[in-house]
Amino acid sequence: MIYLDNAATGGFKPHAATEAAVTVIRYLCANPGRSGHRLSLAGEKIMTSCRETLAEMFSARPERVAFTKNCTEALNTAIFGTLKRGGHVITTVFEHNSVLRPLYSLYKKGEIRLDIVAPGENGDIVSAIREKIRPDTYIVCLTAASNVTGRVFPVREAGKMCRERGILFLADGAQAAGHIPLSLKEDCIDMLALPGHKGLYGIMGSGALIFGEGVDISPLTMGGTGTESYNLLQPEGYPERLEAGTVNLPAVAALDEGAKFANSNMKSFGRHLTEASERLILKLSETDGVTVYSEPNPCGIVALNIDGLPSAEAADILSREYDIAVRGGMHCAPLAHRFFGTEDGGMIRASLAVQNSYRETAAFIKAVKEMADKLN
Repeated sequence: MIYLDNAATGGFKPHAATEAAVTVIRYLCANPGRSGHRLSLAGEKIMTSCRETLAEMFSARPERVAFTKNCTEALNTAIFGTLKRGGHVITTVFEHNSVLRPLYSLYKKGEIRLDIVAPGENGDIVSAIREKIRPDTYIVCLTAASNVTGRVFPVREAGKMCRERGILFLADGAQAAGHIPLSLKEDCIDMLALPGHKGLYGIMGSGALIFGEGVDISPLTMGGTGTESYNLLQPEGYPERLEAGTVNLPAVAALDEGAKFANSNMKSFGRHLTEASERLILKLSETDGVTVYSEPNPCGIVALNIDGLPSAEAADILSREYDIAVRGGMHCAPLAHRFFGTEDGGMIRASLAVQNSYRETAAFIKAVKEMADKLN
């Protein structure tokens, strides 16, 4: 199968990442940080290494890297863990449901006031956010890159604006992490949520919430941490405060190696994916009956529709008849589709990895053209 669904889960894993996971499964049965024997200590060493890798990559301190099972858990931890009841929150129409649903649930319960903004005619999302800031605004949530179109947002500009006003800034790095540089220090990010299984080349079941100095986060879950077992309350110290229960050590081991691989190749990979998405967009835009919604981007995402064909049906045809994997539908980002006017049929999303060949993308273009020609 030609795999063009890398924005959902990366289809390629470097050998070092998969071998790290397999090694843990085979030889490290012990729970890291829960015992004093050498197997447990070896597991703790792997976790420490991954914290240091992510801390260096995103300009943070290792103890402020908390492992989660995915980006959704990281975002929920950030949102519920910094809740100020009665306060005001700003987010955008481009957010994933991992941001929209927790915020909207708080709004419906009357616990927060909420503004969800769209860019103005000039496309400036930061100005739209700025216009909604109020004295009681305490957090702004912005995705670093759209999971629907691949559009990269001005995280640094938004972060500086929030920092100047004493507002927490939460960045969703689900699509951007590993594809574009993100820095808590340079971009004024207070909290960064990321998955391990996309641009960071890890496996499913891994993620992290990375947060800056002075940011206090209440735990989403409570339980065993291997520390302060006599304390009936969750420990105050990080990262244990946010890591109740057993961590997915095979996934953490893979994330450590995958993140190193992504970080060392980010510049060249980003350039390659920008060029590859540009070629794909150009060819698809020349095809009658095809509408393209993306611009060239380092995440390798190209969103499109075939006139007269719902995106989910198109994705099914591509899978069954052409053996090409893409994603149709709403991509868990309903307000983005409302913004683009595609809330009824969604979009077809092809998402590339640098490992996708020219032959594979050419086959996708040919398939889309054949499908469009049958309808027009």
